[in-house]
Amino acid sequence: MKTQVLIGVLALAALDPAWGQMVSSHASTQPVKQTMALPQPAGKPVVRVNGTALTDRDLLREMYTIFPYARQHNGAVPKEMEEGIRNGAMQMIIFEELVYQEALRRKMTVPPAKLASAEKDFRNQFSAPQEYQQMLQQEFQGSEKLMREKIRRSLLIDALLKTEVDEKSVVTPAEERAYYQNNPARFQVPESYEIQTISFIAPEKATPQQLAEARKRAEAALPPAKAAKDYEEFGMLAEKISEDDYRVMMGDHHAVPRTQMAPQVLSALDTMKPGMVTGIIQVSSVYTIVRLNKHVPAGKVKFEDARVQLKSEMTKAKTNQVRAALGKKLRQNAKIEVL
Repeated sequence: MKTQVLIGVLALAALDPAWGQMVSSHASTQPVKQTMALPQPAGKPVVRVNGTALTDRDLLREMYTIFPYARQHNGAVPKEMEEGIRNGAMQMIIFEELVYQEALRRKMTVPPAKLASAEKDFRNQFSAPQEYQQMLQQEFQGSEKLMREKIRRSLLIDALLKTEVDEKSVVTPAEERAYYQNNPARFQVPESYEIQTISFIAPEKATPQQLAEARKRAEAALPPAKAAKDYEEFGMLAEKISEDDYRVMMGDHHAVPRTQMAPQVLSALDTMKPGMVTGIIQVSSVYTIVRLNKHVPAGKVKFEDARVQLKSEMTKAKTNQVRAALGKKLRQNAKIEVL
């Protein structure tokens, strides 16, 4: 939480590439073709929270936190997503301001040593003194005191969120076990096969000659594929000669459910033991060689095997719930004016 709040509030990379890399817990989104440039901030107020004005600079920083891809492409964001990103950013800066005001109401303080350490970390983001001075002039009218107040604000937000969100979002082993026992269907796994492939592909509407050429390539690959001693050796061969997309992952498909297997492949796998390699199997216009790494019977994932991922998911869900409840509570008597 500390890194997100402190750097999300202070690292103004959205406004100047010289500023440090911004860190965010928001999910990133893949770019799309139609984009639009976000408007450049002028320091204009966009919302007042209990009389405190937050500006378009604050809003833009948060928009870039939500959609960091735009920072690398001159502020371009998917046109159809701009409104959603803006609304999400608006809610976030309002939430952070409410948290900060609550910290002040509780008379929370930041130890001088902690403030000094955070300020030092912030300065170290800049590769040259002139970059730091340029930022100081542009954002804080050359005042280190104003900058220090911004850092203090971030640390107070972090401290309150640690108390009211992080510490209240801890998932106990008993809760993990109860969820596992009460949701058995969630942990059922279908019968599957962990496989690697080396494939040779003819065009979709291949001529007999094109099919023959693809099969010839597969026949040349079969002896070294059969000779591969282990996962890595087969995978390295797949990287070199396979023509399917899995070549970049050493031919590894990981666990494929039985129901998703081509009948031709399935009939071969059912006669094999882990470590064995099939002959050439034709599926439509593809000639493939398959290595069986593991046959996973249908069953239930053991609690011990599911626990790490389960704890992560439960903690994330509980954090979102606690955070939302805090936001609702802080908004109850707040005066929020979107301008």
